[in-house]
Amino acid sequence: MKIAVMQPYFFPYIGYWQLIHEVDCFVIFDDVNYINKGWINRNRLLINGEPAFITLPLQGASQNKKICDIDVCPASQWLGKLSRTVELTYKKAPCFQEVFPLVGQLLAYERTNLADYLAHHLQTLARFIGIDTRFVVTSRGYGNADLAAQERIIDICKREQSTVYINPQGGQALYDPAQFRDAGIDLRFLAMRPVAYPQRTNGFVPNLSIIDALMEIGPEAVKRHLGEFTYL
Repeated sequence: MKIAVMQPYFFPYIGYWQLIHEVDCFVIFDDVNYINKGWINRNRLLINGEPAFITLPLQGASQNKKICDIDVCPASQWLGKLSRTVELTYKKAPCFQEVFPLVGQLLAYERTNLADYLAHHLQTLARFIGIDTRFVVTSRGYGNADLAAQERIIDICKREQSTVYINPQGGQALYDPAQFRDAGIDLRFLAMRPVAYPQRTNGFVPNLSIIDALMEIGPEAVKRHLGEFTYL
């Protein structure tokens, strides 16, 4: 039983989807503090051949608030412009006709709570790509927010009867392997190998939003790239 725990991100890059695909249960860590200028409400597209940010506007976002306590701004303030940006950027992409309707539906999802909005994105895109991982949302699933970070992860693993906890390689400094080992949990770190796919530009720009990969190569090809990683 393999598990991962991550904050919800806005149309995250391929490495995030590799983690989702690799585990049996993906826990959406939505009752932790919002990260300003992170990936929770923004990502990058390849606009006019250059990586550029797109942002989901939020109401009263603060690093002192939990993700599940933040709301998305009213759609009337941003939806049309953001949808048009995606459309103009990728209307000539090979898989535009297949992918854009879904992206448009996700952007227009009528839920004001940020955590609910992002959880819906992740679960819907997972099905579209062909990933059958089970999702759990921490703000509803465990009632253990009083525990410290590492202890809380171990508690989640135990509740899910998980014997393997997988985290992106950037989290190596956050965890003590001995404590996981003492709890009977194998701690692993996933390192994404370079995933290059055709883009309509010179060279290749890595780590863009999954929107870019889906538009350029489609969901089936994206899924084939999900195994391109190593364990550290």
